[in-house]
Amino acid sequence: MTSAPESFPRPPLDAVALNAVLARPDGMWERIEVVPEAGSTNTELAARARDGAPHGSVLVAEHQSAGRGRLGRGFSTPPRAALTVSLLLRPTVPVGRLGWLSALMGVAAAGAVRGTTGVEAALKWPNDLMVPEASTTGPERADGKLAGILAEVDFSSGDPAVVVGIGINVSQSREELPVATAVSLRGEGATDLDRGVLLASLLGEFEELYTMWAAAEGDAEAAGLAAAYRDTCVTVGRRVRVHLPDGLVLKGTATGIDADGRLVVDGPEGERALSAGDVVHVRPDR
Repeated sequence: MTSAPESFPRPPLDAVALNAVLARPDGMWERIEVVPEAGSTNTELAARARDGAPHGSVLVAEHQSAGRGRLGRGFSTPPRAALTVSLLLRPTVPVGRLGWLSALMGVAAAGAVRGTTGVEAALKWPNDLMVPEASTTGPERADGKLAGILAEVDFSSGDPAVVVGIGINVSQSREELPVATAVSLRGEGATDLDRGVLLASLLGEFEELYTMWAAAEGDAEAAGLAAAYRDTCVTVGRRVRVHLPDGLVLKGTATGIDADGRLVVDGPEGERALSAGDVVHVRPDR
């Protein structure tokens, strides 16, 4: 893997400026902490949660060396080339509705990317931020993965603490991306690569969605979150191959997302609703 040219600007995040704008007394965000390096922002923030860190804590790493994705997949990012951030939430909603928080992050991230960079971001069920194949400039002419999202719940203190993390590829060159189907905002022609602006927009979008979702006691339908997710999810309406943990593959059409955030697939034996834990991969069936 090669490095980007030294002439390409990758300025550090300004934590003082971010806190001045985002850590308001009447707002959701307690503190935005920016660290030079972390193995995984989710792991670091989860440890702080167990030590009593408050709701609304935000941890950003300039360089993430051992990021964790779904099903234990690992990744790393070049210094200051990505926006790697985790949020600590202590929601007081029914536990069965906590699964919507990764979707909430996805909707917030898609809105932030579209609004600040002009890149047509969308979501792939259950937890990937994508540039759809019709828009991407990637060589594979397939959906380009812009970010992964990971939400983890800890009940060690009694009440749930949820850490939601995302790593958005911002200024990586093609050579710095881990796989051919990964893309960066830079590679997709983003009009603005300022990670501070993107982070502020992401946290603003997230706060607005979270406030409505929490007020609805986690009911994603009543809060409008479910509708927003469906509108942003490119998986719905596609022919898909769903790889299951037992090695079987379900082929069919993804017809929707139900009220519990499950993907509904119309297959040979009729419709089947699948949670994120029920699947290994969901891929287009071409």
